[in-house]
Amino acid sequence: MTFLSSLDDTTSSTRSATPFGAASDSLAFQAAEPGEGQRWSTWPATIPTERGPEPRPDWLVTSAAAIDTELGVVKTGKEANLELIERAIPDAPADVPGNRVLLAAKRYRTSEHSDFHRSAIYTEGRGLRRTRDVRAVAKGTSFGRAVARVQWAYAEFDALTRLTELGASVPYPVQVRDTEVLMEFIGDGRVAAPRLAQVRADAAELRELFHQVVDFMRLLARAGLAHGDLSPYNLLVHHGRVVAIDLPQVVDLVSNPQGFDLLHRDCVNVCDWFTRQRLECDAEELFGELVGEVGF
Repeated sequence: MTFLSSLDDTTSSTRSATPFGAASDSLAFQAAEPGEGQRWSTWPATIPTERGPEPRPDWLVTSAAAIDTELGVVKTGKEANLELIERAIPDAPADVPGNRVLLAAKRYRTSEHSDFHRSAIYTEGRGLRRTRDVRAVAKGTSFGRAVARVQWAYAEFDALTRLTELGASVPYPVQVRDTEVLMEFIGDGRVAAPRLAQVRADAAELRELFHQVVDFMRLLARAGLAHGDLSPYNLLVHHGRVVAIDLPQVVDLVSNPQGFDLLHRDCVNVCDWFTRQRLECDAEELFGELVGEVGF
């Protein structure tokens, strides 16, 4: 499953509302205008720190002439909606990399439509820069909830960026803007890859999937991290490859006093599911192995 949704696209006063880019794109802007369910690509309105890490994949569409088209909801949730977007340059050959791509958009929902909550155990060890923001989040005011939504969007983007740089199997993070995270869509055509919980596999396939999940957890542990909410429901399986999703709660095992408890819970969740599939594994043994891998 991949992440997407439909958030308000209102630009802040510090950004240009019209994403004009290079002069070479000007004719394309004159030739096509966004229609219903479309917008100009928001890529030009982002700053470098809001864009995915380099080297960027060749499929990434960065032209200011591109248009984003909403293709529908993949999944709704209390905190965010997941929707599919096509980003494409009008009239450009679709089979040329950099002209057209499907993206997953995870959008943290607006205050009037959400029941936004994320346990404080995930945010221990993190900080907000402004004391006003800290107080507002702690009190749960409307402003505080808005700050929290932006905070979680950027936390997810930062986690995806760091894990991509580490070589972890996660969707490539395209960009973050306000409460919307755009990322690589994992699936075939417009059909999202199934979650691990939906997969039916034989013993050999299960063993391979388990090894991939453990490799992912080991890579995080070596970086001093844990997913924090790992389960067969936020692991996708795409052509035999396991891809981890839902990452805003990634915890630092050193700075978060709950970090090792969350790592242990990840081990239990993973081993419980594989055990139910009749693949023998021991959560305590896995936890001990990962603790030994933790980089301090």
